[in-house]
Amino acid sequence: MKFRAFVLTFILAIVSLSVSAYAQDDKQKTQTPDQPQVQQPAGDQGQGQPVADQDKQAQAAATQADDKSDKDQENKYKAKKIKPGSEDDVNAIGNRKIGGMDWYSTEKEIRMGKEYAQQIEQSMKLIKDPVVTEYVNRIGQNLVRNSDAKVPFTIKVVDSDEINAMALPGGFFYVNSGLILAADDEAELAGVMAHEIAHVCARHATRQMTRGQLANLMSIPLIFVGGGIGYAAREAASIGLPLTFMKFSRGFEAEADYLGVQYMYKAGYDPNEFVNFFEKIQAQEKKKPGSLAKAFATHPQTPDRIRKTQEEIATILPPRDQYIETTSEFNDVKARLASIENRHKVNDQDSNKPTLRRTANNQKGKDGKQDDDRPTLHRRDQ
Repeated sequence: MKFRAFVLTFILAIVSLSVSAYAQDDKQKTQTPDQPQVQQPAGDQGQGQPVADQDKQAQAAATQADDKSDKDQENKYKAKKIKPGSEDDVNAIGNRKIGGMDWYSTEKEIRMGKEYAQQIEQSMKLIKDPVVTEYVNRIGQNLVRNSDAKVPFTIKVVDSDEINAMALPGGFFYVNSGLILAADDEAELAGVMAHEIAHVCARHATRQMTRGQLANLMSIPLIFVGGGIGYAAREAASIGLPLTFMKFSRGFEAEADYLGVQYMYKAGYDPNEFVNFFEKIQAQEKKKPGSLAKAFATHPQTPDRIRKTQEEIATILPPRDQYIETTSEFNDVKARLASIENRHKVNDQDSNKPTLRRTANNQKGKDGKQDDDRPTLHRRDQ
């Protein structure tokens, strides 16, 4: 009897839920509160409406769509619970602790980076133009001031067609001229520079070296394992280490993305330009394979990394009314750099052309005429 009562109650509950769902569905079909309805005069609906009114309605709809998009982004930002002082807290940039396990002091990092810089500059050709170098250095120093950097930065421009930039430990930073020429606006250039600055802020180079030393120390006990088993185990460990470092490197690249976008945002640039630049570079690589620098090929901006950057922009960075995208100075410097690069190419081509030089010979022959080693034709006496 109890079972029958339970079944009857269950059936009645299902019927009542179905009826309420149907009523609610029917109510939604007849009423659309989220979309305001535009009433038109009877007998003239959709016909004879002035073009100006149609334009106004289109502009109003576009404005509502933009407002809705901004509101959605603002809601996403408010929904994210940000811990004060963490990597998510943009307002704490410069006063937060970035990094991880590191056995190297700041002084050691700067000294090591200076040694590396002296070595690689011997094989580099630097741009010496004061206008170009001052402009690039000013952009970089502005990003550094809006970052978590604990070391001073020395920024130089390298004469190279590769779309690349490189930051050594201790703040020794090199920007290729190919990167400047490939950027369409100042924000794109700032995005790549911010990414490299983030590598130094998070001390990825010394942390990578620390992990390598720690891995070697952990493999030392394998020596004491008897026979060939211990030797084989240590060899296997040494083979597996590079694969582990590749995983760490990808993690460091993702962290540099995360921090770099924050730094360019803090400096006033549009963070979406960071994503736009790498999407453009990927499209260029598909059209012309090999045009991408080796550094970007090793750590490509995969769709997953681009998606995470877009999520960061929506959830971590507070919306702003205005961003810096480009300046007239960027266009002037880019044109100046292009002329310098073209002039260098012309000079290099001229220096590689073979030249024919005529050697002067002041010696005279027996007949008193100048002998210039030319063949002469003598008439045979009959």
